[in-house]
Amino acid sequence: MEDAVSENIERRRFLKCLGASSLILAPLGCSSVKEGESDANKPHYAMVFDQNKCTGCGECKEACNLANNLPEGKSRLLMEQHSGGLEGQSCPHCGKTTECGCERKFVRVSCQQCKNAPCVTVCPTGAAHRDEKTGIVTMDAAKCAGCKYCIAACPYDARFINKETDVADNCDFCLNSKLAIGELPACVQKCRYDALIFGDINDPTSYISKLLRVKDSVRIKPGFGTEPSLRYIPIVKLGV
Repeated sequence: MEDAVSENIERRRFLKCLGASSLILAPLGCSSVKEGESDANKPHYAMVFDQNKCTGCGECKEACNLANNLPEGKSRLLMEQHSGGLEGQSCPHCGKTTECGCERKFVRVSCQQCKNAPCVTVCPTGAAHRDEKTGIVTMDAAKCAGCKYCIAACPYDARFINKETDVADNCDFCLNSKLAIGELPACVQKCRYDALIFGDINDPTSYISKLLRVKDSVRIKPGFGTEPSLRYIPIVKLGV
């Protein structure tokens, strides 16, 4: 029960950062993404979450928990459901003024894999660090002192203490589980609707690079200067 309450609090804190009740094109605090030229010769692994394709089935979360041996009640990613309806206005589909679920949409809540990661900057032991080969933000369990500085510094509230290991945890794109054996992250493999895309955006031939060149995408709170590597393709409402 305590874990469930804790998870709900973490989820609400993250969603507060969104600055809006749902992700739509050009939401408050988000901006269109154009990749820079710096570090072009190094890999920059990123993930795209396509809100148009996600059904909220939760299989990505289950796959992540299994692949990374996470304790019950804790997850590196969450799926948050929102209604597309506007408060006080009737739904154009069913006519109800209360939440009806006709325009349900889902948001992936997880570590943003920031290029300028505050968790790495504040860690006094070097436990929170960027993997030298891949550039992915991850943890060195042997160095973690459990001080929670990284958790406090994360502007997305996307980190937690793994109670089984007493080490701070975050989504690292399955760096030490799936990527280590040449596979895609567990959530990407499991998604049957192709709502998740993973790859090196510094590789112009990669699918994710080609996708971001033709699709409008947003990042959460770019004003923080953290340069998140998790990109969102939001649902675009047509018409006025």
